[in-house]
Amino acid sequence: MMNRIAKRIGQLQKMIRERRIDAYLVPTSDYHESEYVGAHFACREYITGFTGSSGTALIEKNKAKLWTDGRYFVQAAAELEGTGVELMKMGEPGVPTLEEYLEQNLPFGGILGFDGRVMNARMCEDLQKRLEDKNISFASTEALIGSLWEDRPELPKEKVWILEDSYAGRSAREKIAELRQEIKKEHATVHILTTLDDIAWLFNIRGNDIPHNPVALSYAAVTEKEIFLFISLEAVPENVRTYLEELGVTLSPYQDIYTYAQDLCHERVLLEKGKVNYGIVNYLAENNRLIDKMNPTVMKKAQKTAVEIENLKKAHIRDGVAMTKFIYWMKHNIGKIPMTECSVADHLRQLRREQGALDESFTTISAYGANAAMCHYHAVKESCATLQPSGLYLIDSGGQYLEGTTDITRTMALGPVTDEEREHYTLVLMSMLRLGHVKFLEGCSGLSLDYVARELMWKRGLNYNHGTGHGIGYLLNVHERPVGIRFKTVPERQDGAAFAPGMVCSDEPGIYIEGSHGIRTENLLFCKEEETTQYGRFFSFEYLTMVPIDLGPVDVSLMEDRDIVYLNEYHSQVYEKIAPHLNEEESRWLREVTQPLVW
Repeated sequence: MMNRIAKRIGQLQKMIRERRIDAYLVPTSDYHESEYVGAHFACREYITGFTGSSGTALIEKNKAKLWTDGRYFVQAAAELEGTGVELMKMGEPGVPTLEEYLEQNLPFGGILGFDGRVMNARMCEDLQKRLEDKNISFASTEALIGSLWEDRPELPKEKVWILEDSYAGRSAREKIAELRQEIKKEHATVHILTTLDDIAWLFNIRGNDIPHNPVALSYAAVTEKEIFLFISLEAVPENVRTYLEELGVTLSPYQDIYTYAQDLCHERVLLEKGKVNYGIVNYLAENNRLIDKMNPTVMKKAQKTAVEIENLKKAHIRDGVAMTKFIYWMKHNIGKIPMTECSVADHLRQLRREQGALDESFTTISAYGANAAMCHYHAVKESCATLQPSGLYLIDSGGQYLEGTTDITRTMALGPVTDEEREHYTLVLMSMLRLGHVKFLEGCSGLSLDYVARELMWKRGLNYNHGTGHGIGYLLNVHERPVGIRFKTVPERQDGAAFAPGMVCSDEPGIYIEGSHGIRTENLLFCKEEETTQYGRFFSFEYLTMVPIDLGPVDVSLMEDRDIVYLNEYHSQVYEKIAPHLNEEESRWLREVTQPLVW
C-alpha cells in the first residue's frame, strides 16, 4: 500500500510539473462541501492513504503534506508512515495553517492548482486575497486525480424516496413557502442551494448516495415562481417524480447546474459561498449580484418540530434496546466466545436491523484498549484487535431510523481495569452528566457551555482534542450545523449558533491516553424551554439516549452527591423505558446494572 501511495504521488507530481503548477490542493470534499463523501470523491484518501473524514492534502513538486485535526493525529501518523506524506497537526504549536504555509512557500507569480468543483468559493476567495501580494494565480479546472484514478467508482445514482409528513413533521409545501419568504426578505430573486441535507430536508426526500447519510447528489434553484432540482434523472422513481412535480419542481440532469448558472443574468442570487463550489460561483459572479448568507434552511432544519422530537424519542427507544442487548451480550460472552472489534460491531449492526434501523448513521468506531486512544479509529477485518476479558472497550455508533438519527458512545470494562482507567472513566462520566443538567439563558451557544464538561479535567491538567458536542440531523447527517459545544471558536465548523428549543446535540466528553486507553461516554440531548423570569428565557436539556452506563469502572469516591443523583435518575429512566422491550433474562440483568449507587 505504501509503495502504491508513493507511486501515485510521484505520478501527480509529474503532472503538476508538466503543467507548471507549483502546488496542488486535494481537499476532503465532493461537489457539495459534504463532510463525508462517497467512493467517487475519495480523492484525498486515494492520493495519501489517509482514511479519516477530515483533512486536506497539498502536493508540491517534490513534497507532499496533509493537514488534519486532533481527532485524527494518531490515526493519520500510522496511515501516513512510509508514504512520504508529512503530517501537519492542525492547531498544534509551530504548525502553520494551510493558508499560512501557502503564503510562505509558494513562489512569486506561482500557480496553485485544484478542481474548483470540490473547493468552496469562500475558501478560494480568501486564498486569493491572502496570496494576491505574491501574484498567485489559480488553475481551478485541473481535475488531476481523476486522470490518475483508472478504476475510479462511478457517481452514485441510488433511488430517491419520499419521507412521509408523519415522520418529517411538516410538509415540503410549507417549507418551500417559508423559504420563498426568506428569499424575499433578502431581496433576492433566486436561491441556489447545494448542501445535500438542506435539499433533502426541504423536499422531504431521502437517498443513499453517501454511505450512512441518506441524501441524494443534487442541486436546487428556487425562485418566486419556479423550482429546479438538478439530479440524476434515473435516480428518481415515477412516484417521486410525480410528488415533486406536484410541488412545482422541474427536474433537470445533475450536471446541468453549470449551464443554469451560466445562463442566469442580472439576478440577485442568494447563496452560501462557504458551501457552493467555486466552479458554480465563478459562472454566477460574471452577470449577477451575489448575496452571501447562510442558507435559510439551516436554522429551520436544526429546530426540530414537536413531531420530530416525539419521533426521535421513539428512535432512541429502538436504539436503546439494540444497545442494551449488545452490552448484555458482551458482558455475558467476553472470554467465552471469540470476539474481535469487527465481529462485535457486526453483531450490533444486526441488533439494530432487528429494531428497524435502515442503516448505521456513520461507520462504527469499535476500539479495544489502546486503539480507543484514536478517537476516530476504524477497525478493519485484516488487522482488528481480539477482545480479551480485561481492560476497556469503546463503541461509538448510531442508527438511521424513520423516526430519526441516533449517535451513542459507551465504554465498558471487559474485565479488570487499572486505577488510572477507573479515575478517567469516572471523570468522563461526571463531565457528561453535568453538561446534561445545565440550565442556561437564551442566547447561550456551546462556547458558553463547554466548560461545564471540561472543568473536572482541566483542574487535573487533562483535556480531549475534539468538541464536546455536535448537532444531529433528523434521518439526515449525523453532524449538523449550526450548533455545537466546544471551548474555542472553529469558524470552519459553523457550529457556534445560540441554542433554541428543538435543537438536538451530542454530549460526549472523553479522555485519550496514547498507547494505553481511550474513554468516551456520549448521550444525545435536545434543548427545551425551562422557564421565563424577569431576567429572560431559560433553557435546559433533556436526554434522548436511553442506554445503561457501565457501573463497574466507576470510582464513587471521586463523585459529588449531585453526580450520583444525576446517574441514578438517568438509570431509573433507562430501566423504565427499555426493560419492557427485553426478554425476562435481559430485563433482570438491566434491573441489576441500573440499581442506584449509594454513597
